[in-house]
Amino acid sequence: MDPKLIRNFSIIAHIDHGKSTLADRMLEITGTVQAREMKAQLLDDMELERERGITIKARAVTILHEKDGVTYQLNLIDTPGHVDFHYEVEKSLQACEGSVLLVDASQGVEAQTVANAYLAIEADHEIIPVLNKIDLPHARPDEVAEEIESSLAIEATDAIAVSAKSGANVDLVLDRIVERIPPPSGDPEAPLRALIFDAVYDEYRGIIVYLRVVDGSIRARDRIRMMGTGKVYETVEIGRFSPKMKKCESLQAGEVGYFVSNIKQLGDVRVGDTLILDKGPAVEMLPGYAEPQHMVFADFYPTNPGDYEDMRDALETLCLSDSSLSFEPVTSDALGFGYRCGFLGLLHMEIIQQRLEREHDLDMIQTAPSVTYQVLDRHGEEHWVHSPGALPPPDQYEELREPIARVSMLVPTEFIGPVMTISTDHRGVFVRQEHLSATRVQIVFDIPLAEIMYDFYDKLKSCTRGFGTLNYEITGYKADDLVKLQILVNGKEVDALSSIVHRSRADTRGRAVLKKLRKEIPRHLFEVRLQAAIGSKILARENIAALRKDVTAKCYGGDITRKRKLLEKQKAGKRRMRQVGDVDIPQKAFLSVLGGESKS
Repeated sequence: MDPKLIRNFSIIAHIDHGKSTLADRMLEITGTVQAREMKAQLLDDMELERERGITIKARAVTILHEKDGVTYQLNLIDTPGHVDFHYEVEKSLQACEGSVLLVDASQGVEAQTVANAYLAIEADHEIIPVLNKIDLPHARPDEVAEEIESSLAIEATDAIAVSAKSGANVDLVLDRIVERIPPPSGDPEAPLRALIFDAVYDEYRGIIVYLRVVDGSIRARDRIRMMGTGKVYETVEIGRFSPKMKKCESLQAGEVGYFVSNIKQLGDVRVGDTLILDKGPAVEMLPGYAEPQHMVFADFYPTNPGDYEDMRDALETLCLSDSSLSFEPVTSDALGFGYRCGFLGLLHMEIIQQRLEREHDLDMIQTAPSVTYQVLDRHGEEHWVHSPGALPPPDQYEELREPIARVSMLVPTEFIGPVMTISTDHRGVFVRQEHLSATRVQIVFDIPLAEIMYDFYDKLKSCTRGFGTLNYEITGYKADDLVKLQILVNGKEVDALSSIVHRSRADTRGRAVLKKLRKEIPRHLFEVRLQAAIGSKILARENIAALRKDVTAKCYGGDITRKRKLLEKQKAGKRRMRQVGDVDIPQKAFLSVLGGESKS
């Protein structure tokens, strides 16, 4: 198809503002999907997406739209709205020239609306503002259009008011996309250059590569080379998404599609790599994507040690379709062999855990999530620490720095006081306050990322009755009075339960962990000591009493010295057992503490 008739665009918005529903109506109105095949959130085909009602993976689909007797090819990429999946949004925006900014006409501009709009502005996109849910009785389109102009500086006087649920005015959005979004600038006559923006693994066909053709064209049976890995393949099948995979003869400059080439090795495909013709003229590599900045780390250990290799294969498969996930092998005295995984946030971590359990049938234990800390050693060199166990002793470093997040909260004006309170309670530093309208305000704080991870979002939702929204970005690292909280069982440190906390919170956190452990660890034949410590200083202690066996049960009457002798013998045995006996910590105890730590 002539590149002048192609439009590549993304739909960006806050969570639950109707991105996937608008995509459904576009597919329906243009006849891309037959009425009998239509279902709600058609592009959200992952089980977890349909269950949670959120988009996790960006999905591409090709739509044919007729305007003034001319048929245009619209390549739509539906993106996630949650802050943990912003890397998916960034990848999608690089494959497009424009964005539809969708805003709920009743809720107005929210935190992720602002964040995603700025991503589109940085990508130099043509932005089309659209107001959704105008059929709701409490919709306020005029006020929300003002909010868009005041908070984003985007002209919204001509914003299209639509109802994605009923389909009202969705055809006007398609016409506006054709009018406003520029066609792709690639040269169809130049040598092939294509950007790999995603990939999935199919056990029958190997790796299916999703690509956006920037220059030239790609045809079936072409021999292509990946510039990053140097691998050469023959394209067995080429096609577009409509929304199912549909074979075609070729993809031209500006088009979005896929190719299959019997690629079996997961490491042969890298998202962000450039695809060129093998033995073709030399071309410059495309910029690709910046490496994702992992914010949260957690260790995954298989419950059954025999599943270690299966877990590695499962993580490699997930890394292919989710390039923002990373993992490396790790060992623990308490839990054995496992993997330390890097995530973009807590929801991202939760989704990966559930995908491992459901899609790959793995049973596992997950350690408490930890953020990345920066250590300044005695020689002035900086090192990264991804887990409490890797933290050197305090006498070996000058400073321990924690990541600081610039947190933007959009809340109704009546909740300013409670939001300020919970922010300062979580060691936040006030930055600024902006009134977007008479009823809504944006409050910005600098808060340590570790404080946001545990319960900050839950408290924000509670104190604002569910109306508060949050977005954050990491601005840097700052030194503070941080300590390693050790959990000792009979004098031995359990590395999987250690954590890095602020000194002011160490006492409370330590006592909470010990109380949970005391309930879960079964009684032994000797007394078990549970302690929370910072270095050599013990902060809290709990005892699990020994099981008592009545050794004098068989003594009926007789001299009292017989009973004393048996009791002394028992006491000596317990003393010896306390020194050499091992405490069996069941996996249920780890799950109780670690599961609770991530939410408490």
